[in-house]
Amino acid sequence: MNNISFALPGLLWLLSIVPLMVAFYVWRQSRDSATLRMPNLSRFAGTPKSFRNYLRHVLFGLRALAVGLLIIALARPQKSDNYQDVTTEGIDIILAMDISGSMLARDFKPDRLEASKDVATEFITGRPYDRIGLVVFSGESFTQCPLTTDHAVLINLLRELKSGMIADGTAIGNGLATSVNRIKDSEAKSKVVILLTDGVNNMGNIAPETAAGIAKTFGIRVYTIGVGSMGTAPYPVQTPYGVQYMDAQVEIDEDILKDIASSTGGKYFRATDNDKLLEVYKEIDQMEKSKIDVKQFVKKEEKFLPFALLAFILLFVELICRLTVYKNIS
Repeated sequence: MNNISFALPGLLWLLSIVPLMVAFYVWRQSRDSATLRMPNLSRFAGTPKSFRNYLRHVLFGLRALAVGLLIIALARPQKSDNYQDVTTEGIDIILAMDISGSMLARDFKPDRLEASKDVATEFITGRPYDRIGLVVFSGESFTQCPLTTDHAVLINLLRELKSGMIADGTAIGNGLATSVNRIKDSEAKSKVVILLTDGVNNMGNIAPETAAGIAKTFGIRVYTIGVGSMGTAPYPVQTPYGVQYMDAQVEIDEDILKDIASSTGGKYFRATDNDKLLEVYKEIDQMEKSKIDVKQFVKKEEKFLPFALLAFILLFVELICRLTVYKNIS
């Protein structure tokens, strides 16, 4: 009975007739029972009752059930299938993520990189109608996933990110330039790059200012996120005894990130812990909402025929039984 509705639900109140029929039938049976006064009933004590006597109420049961089914049929049960026609004013988004060694700092839980991946995954999941791609950078940059609406694939590729995949360093300019190259030919109404880093540009052959200028030329809005606590943070350091964590000063080139954002019509954010990072993505999500027009179509399929057919079958069976097996039973 999933997705079943009634075209005339008011008629279902007529089902109250069925219990009234039952009550009247019981009352009539008690009134119509004949009483035979005999001086001695002992001679009838062992008389067996026929099978037909036990089933004499079947006729009424068939009729009551048929009446209930006919009322349901008159209410016109319908199966509804809903369809949605979704149109969007598309937004294409490139996530540009720093995966340098410093992203393993433990001022975020479990570290900056894993926290960034978790929050980005939640961001992607919340935007099912947008095309989203992924660019990663460290000492150089590359495209991990082109623009796609297959967010399951994108999230899997995002989860595979780890520091050390490419040469270490922080090439902010290259990361932004690669992102711009991936999105510049998009025909979407809005083109956005979300660039996340925790350091200072110290690698690459493209200056961040140059990449920002190219983004502005193509009408690409860039939101920049500086990831790192204020003051010091425990950074991983390779020692003869393995990787150890030592407190070091957090250095983020906020001036460059602010300039990139302001010149392209975006905004700069500073995330100092997991909660702040989550708030940053939520704010960006609110500022870059897709325009979604949803048209809903409902297809209704009439389902009264099985109820009506079964009711007529029961009435027919009752009629046949009344004219044959139960002919002499009141």
